[in-house]
Amino acid sequence: MAISHFALLIPGNFAADDPFTGLEDTLRLFELAEELGYDSAWVRQRHLERGVSSAATFLAAATQRTERIGLGTAVIQLGYENPFRLAEDLATVDVLSRGRLNVGVSAGPAPFAHLLGDFLPHWPEEGRYTPAEKLARALRSEPLAEAAVAGNAAGQQIPRLHPFAKGLTGRLWYGGGSQASAAWAGQNGWRLLTGNVITAERSTDFLTTQQDLIATYLANWAGEGAPDVALGRVILPTDSASPAARAKYHAFAETRLARTRQPNGPGQTMFLPDLVGTTDEILTALRRDPILPQAGHFRLELPYEFETGDYRQILRDFTRLIPELR
Repeated sequence: MAISHFALLIPGNFAADDPFTGLEDTLRLFELAEELGYDSAWVRQRHLERGVSSAATFLAAATQRTERIGLGTAVIQLGYENPFRLAEDLATVDVLSRGRLNVGVSAGPAPFAHLLGDFLPHWPEEGRYTPAEKLARALRSEPLAEAAVAGNAAGQQIPRLHPFAKGLTGRLWYGGGSQASAAWAGQNGWRLLTGNVITAERSTDFLTTQQDLIATYLANWAGEGAPDVALGRVILPTDSASPAARAKYHAFAETRLARTRQPNGPGQTMFLPDLVGTTDEILTALRRDPILPQAGHFRLELPYEFETGDYRQILRDFTRLIPELR
């Protein structure tokens, strides 16, 4: 194993009639993760759902509740975003956190564009990865004009993105599910996020496809320093779970098992089964996972719609695995 970094990914779900409680509970889980020694805590960004819809806003709050732990977004779908405005928000979060932010994104059209209509900006037709390229360019805070232009009451200044978050462009991660995405991430020096969802292309075997994805990324690496691969798995340890929680975890995994048997839908999406059991059983399964030796970062992915107590128990139990996986 070459894993040196352990992270968690949480959806940040909440009740429709009480969003504060769910968001506050998620912030407290970030605090717990820091206390337990996790290296970073990431939040999903989702739209039109009862979950975190603005990762930057949420993580700005997390910067004030934590001191050491890295913070991450996995992933921001760029089809909904103005890259420059998003860069301003992310740079602000990184400065507030003193350089702890990791930015995970994916490109492509907004999945709910047909529902949002004119709520979304109407950008001209561009290449699939152009928004990601624009985001990286904006975060470099390059001058937008050669001469100073009208500024604020303090006088004229050269226009550029502020605040400048030094080093943030070295913490850009691309959520790649296809060969093309993996190649683009490597060629452009982004880190690679891969997890339990992938696109069937050369094979209908999940692990074979994921190995090919990572191989493509590494073969195309043209960034500074060494490439980084972060691997995610949905894991539900049961060591300290109540009998009712154990039953719920097994039932949850069982309801999702059918989708793992073949590619799904027109996008040929493949899923990996969830891991449920004692930490000894999970460790045995992970040691058989051929992808783990290829990843330097490991991400514990937490499912949607569990209770806060379940998440706390899962986080605590998973820490028993960390020394065995380093």
